[in-house]
Amino acid sequence: MASVSIIIPAKNEDGSIRNVVSQALEIVNDAEVVVVDDGSTDTTPAEAHAAGAKVVSHPYSVGNGAAIKTGARHAEGSILVCMDADGQHAPEDIPRLLERLGQGFDMVIGARRSDSHASMGRGLANRFYNRLASWMTGQRIQDLTSGFRAVHAEKFREFLHLLPNGFSYPTTITMAFFRAGYMVAYEPIIAGKRIGKSHIRLVRDGIRFLLIIFKIGTLYSPLKLFLPLAFAHFVLGLGYYLYTFAADHRLSSITIFLWSASVTIFLIGLVSEQITQLMYKE
Repeated sequence: MASVSIIIPAKNEDGSIRNVVSQALEIVNDAEVVVVDDGSTDTTPAEAHAAGAKVVSHPYSVGNGAAIKTGARHAEGSILVCMDADGQHAPEDIPRLLERLGQGFDMVIGARRSDSHASMGRGLANRFYNRLASWMTGQRIQDLTSGFRAVHAEKFREFLHLLPNGFSYPTTITMAFFRAGYMVAYEPIIAGKRIGKSHIRLVRDGIRFLLIIFKIGTLYSPLKLFLPLAFAHFVLGLGYYLYTFAADHRLSSITIFLWSASVTIFLIGLVSEQITQLMYKE
């Protein structure tokens, strides 16, 4: 049987980390639990260590994605399970993820059901990301941003250099696996209510999630993102040209600007497509 390492990034989660680690070890009793303390100022490291986890500490907070990367570098198992420390992910679901992984998949993602605890705004945003990513990849993506997943360690480590240090690492690794042609499956889960205070901030992370949209495109197929934008600029320029020609028999500078922008956007997309190919050349 393959060895399993459970990676749990944690920052100021002393109210929940002991229970999460204890339950994970009880359910997967031969697993290695690696808790990455991302600069906590409370007793999170001590609580995790007392529960039986291997604790790796950052001297200061770097980010959720950075903690996952640190955990992947220190984990010894051939299979990695990533989950949150705040109690939203139930350790009881780990065996189901591992079972699906053993059916020939390279990564299995815990897809949050509609009856999971989540704010309306976050739920709407997740549905939008899922539909956008599904269109980009041509595959049905049920949960692009879920941080609960099981994956083969060797394949996960291929993309460590692509992963951001912040909360958008799940998006990046999911799109990278699809781009590389690896098999991805989804297992329905119910995400519970978190224990303690969320580290997500509405304005800061709202802007960050908008950037995820562009990251989805640039990680998978940039032309699918840039080509519609280029076409929209061309059509707007053409429409404005027809209007100004009919009204004044002239070619407007706005039309020239829109057509120039259309060509520029298309060329940027073309270059991005080539860069993306180089990113996955191995």
